[in-house]
Amino acid sequence: MEFKVDDLAEMLRGEVLRTAEDGSILVSIGDKNHNLKLLKSGAGEFEFMLDNKFHHAKILQSGSAEMKLLLDGQPITVKKHSKLTEVLEKASALGGAGGGDRSLVSQIPGRVVSIAVEQGKEVKKGDVIVVLESMKMQVAVKAHKDGHLKEIRVKQGASVSRNDVLAIIE
Repeated sequence: MEFKVDDLAEMLRGEVLRTAEDGSILVSIGDKNHNLKLLKSGAGEFEFMLDNKFHHAKILQSGSAEMKLLLDGQPITVKKHSKLTEVLEKASALGGAGGGDRSLVSQIPGRVVSIAVEQGKEVKKGDVIVVLESMKMQVAVKAHKDGHLKEIRVKQGASVSRNDVLAIIE
């Protein structure tokens, strides 16, 4: 995986070397190995320790090829890679206490055909929230829990990637 810090001229190379059962991850950034431990993740934000130093990251924009983050107040762009997606999926699974279960995410890349529920409405688990079209098939994305539809993060006609946040249900 490659990533670029906006102020730096060069592109940095990173790689996930191994993951441990305790949730820690050994990563290589540039020519150095680092220990990474995910602490908390939630709706578009996560906290982690890198070599025993705390960091906070906020996802500003996530597309199919790259992701723009605000890392400790510093903007960076990360080219997406299957390992990055895997790490973010694991982060979402660990993030229940941090609010990760509030996010309704797309399981497939596609185009938003329709939005079935208005923002601010109450929804029940299984209610259709968004309909996506991918490879000429329409797929209904349903609420994963009962709650209040706090925010809809997509518009009709927009393209979404796998794991993009479509809505927030509280």
